[in-house]
Amino acid sequence: MDIPDQLRCLFSASVEKRNGSAVIEIPEQEVQSGDLQLSQTYRVAVLAAPTADENTDTGATPQSTNTPHTSPVQEGEQRTVEIEDIGEQGDGITRVERGFVVIVPESKQGERVTIEITDVQRNVAFAEVIKRFHYYE
Repeated sequence: MDIPDQLRCLFSASVEKRNGSAVIEIPEQEVQSGDLQLSQTYRVAVLAAPTADENTDTGATPQSTNTPHTSPVQEGEQRTVEIEDIGEQGDGITRVERGFVVIVPESKQGERVTIEITDVQRNVAFAEVIKRFHYYE
């Protein structure tokens, strides 16, 4: 799966109630990095974060119970991968089965790392580095 060129930024935020409206704040870094411009209009996709019930030890993930497509990764799973690319926000990107994208912050292109999956969405997962390998390992 390819991430479309139209994707300008990807971040997590909470929805807050202010003055009778629901508000999602965009981190200032997204504007400072030049990916977003003030006074411009953008499309926004809102994806629900896993609830506490979904994070229990049942082994079920939202992808396996709510959609016909299952993710090739699950939260808590560890894999050794090579970082294939760097996204616009500086996060490492790797792909696993069927081209499924995993975003790995604090990693470098070409780096071989063991990751732990921390969040799984329908089309993308997020992971953290738990081990870095030297070039000859």
